[in-house]
Amino acid sequence: MSDVIKLLPDAVANQIAAGEVIQRPASAVKELLENAIDSGADSIQLIIKDGGKTLIQVVDNGSGMSPTDARLCFERHATSKIQQASDLFSIRTMGFRGEALASMAAIARVELKTRREDEQIGTEVIVEAARLISQNPCNCPKGTSISVKNLFFNTPARRNFLKSDNVEKRHILQEFQRVSIAYPEITFQYHQNKQLTHQFPKAKLKQRISNIFGSNYNQRLVPVSESTQIVRVEGYAGKPEFAKKARGEQYLFVNQRYIRSAYLNHAVEQAFEEMIPEDAFPTYFLFLETAPDQIDVNVHPTKTEIKFQDERYVYQIIKTAVKRALGSFNISPSLDFEQEKAFDFPFPDKNRPIIPPGITVNPDYNPFDRDTGRETRSGQDLRRNVNPGQWEKLFPSEKDIPRTKGTGDEKQYTISPNWDQKRQDNGQKFFQLHNRYIITPVKSGMMAIDQQRAHERVLYEKFRIWLTNKSAASQQLLFPENIKLNEHDAGILREISGTIKELGFGIHELTGNTFVVEAVPADLSEDPSVQSVIEGIVENMEKNISELRKDLHQQVLRSMSKRIAIKHGKALTVEEMTALTNSLFACETPQYTPDGKPVLQIITLEELSQRFK
Repeated sequence: MSDVIKLLPDAVANQIAAGEVIQRPASAVKELLENAIDSGADSIQLIIKDGGKTLIQVVDNGSGMSPTDARLCFERHATSKIQQASDLFSIRTMGFRGEALASMAAIARVELKTRREDEQIGTEVIVEAARLISQNPCNCPKGTSISVKNLFFNTPARRNFLKSDNVEKRHILQEFQRVSIAYPEITFQYHQNKQLTHQFPKAKLKQRISNIFGSNYNQRLVPVSESTQIVRVEGYAGKPEFAKKARGEQYLFVNQRYIRSAYLNHAVEQAFEEMIPEDAFPTYFLFLETAPDQIDVNVHPTKTEIKFQDERYVYQIIKTAVKRALGSFNISPSLDFEQEKAFDFPFPDKNRPIIPPGITVNPDYNPFDRDTGRETRSGQDLRRNVNPGQWEKLFPSEKDIPRTKGTGDEKQYTISPNWDQKRQDNGQKFFQLHNRYIITPVKSGMMAIDQQRAHERVLYEKFRIWLTNKSAASQQLLFPENIKLNEHDAGILREISGTIKELGFGIHELTGNTFVVEAVPADLSEDPSVQSVIEGIVENMEKNISELRKDLHQQVLRSMSKRIAIKHGKALTVEEMTALTNSLFACETPQYTPDGKPVLQIITLEELSQRFK
């Protein structure tokens, strides 16, 4: 029998490696931006065409490369970052494995132009499908320009798995924003289809966040700062009232490298416990600095996962740092934080002698001595100010309780046998429990209605009728309101703008992801913040998209009904409860919300009787 194991050709091996490192255009963007940062550049341009499928170009003013390095960088595992295996545990740069350019060159046409500052002529290298096409001298500015053209042109199966241009652009923008946040000291520009869409000058971290997500973030963030022997935590956390309905603005960096960690994300969410609703997610931008030998970044092809030597300590440090920051700014109760010192874990010195704790004992102490037994450690006499004759006032007898004579008030403590009939005669059929549930008697017992879910169902069916009949009622705003959104949310709003206009919104786009709202649905006329309504609709839309709901109209109807519905905690009058209940039972499906959650529950008399056995 002949041998069956053979070595793969280099071209096939490179394509397999490319499948691990370059999953979509955003993966190539991430690798190219990281290489530009490692070159020492302080100005980086990203140029995209057709969602990265046609062109991805990164231009930097970094150190550049020599002609030999320009050719060698396209070989697999060619890197200047490490020389031996032990160097993997002292990595402080971004790209270090030497796979990115080799992987891109295997599945695209890559053109590189580079020049060092001390050289007059630069170098141009063209590689296509892992084959060197040409290498020639060229005239170019200091730094490096890399163009990746026709990504996955020789692997059509993988190219067919790419999404639409809008989806790919959204992923590219996410990578661009992550790198921009991690390096606010670098100027970034983003060109899309020959248009400059984003420009971030050098700034402090908070200003960079505001440049990306909107100027209103200056008031939404509180600083987080904690330094320990294990890790140093810096950054910002969003105030609880601005928590989102989807996991969008959650950024965690370790040594300026963006990472994903459900375990550490849970630490931040625990710091916000009891301050935000269960279905909301906090906003945070946290940077962790630790020694390189305490982490392993070489555990995932995209280097977005990191292993810590002891994640439990890091978990507690992050949780405490965020909680202290919220407490320091009076966002959460500050009793536990004002006197708490830095959360630190001192490392014991193995050469230091162990000293047992000492205990001081007073050999003359006698608990039965009248002179010493009544004194505390500080010498205070606990019985000095006691007046034993006044304790009766704390427990008044029945004869001491004042009563009003002749008013008949004492009858209110007696339950009349006909109390239920009297209540019905007064027309009082509803009452509110904890500003959350509407309680009303029914023939078989009593019914509890969730007021928020009931209003969601009522609004959903009303909006659906408006959309079908194109009969939405609008309320013109006295002063139109401008709304500034980030690129991701603005893209979602553009997709749903036609639908929400049919539902009563008068909204138009200006420039720079800014929209002007001139009218709102009639049910929204009393809402104090139009921007919060639009942001809430976009957040719910993002959540619905992640749940793979295909009908855009249904998504918009669900999002609007969720955002506009009255919330738990709102007190309702009897008339409002009556109107809401009548509207609910006029719906086609009053028992469930548009998401399929129960709206009401009936508790029978038999179930109540079982409670009293």
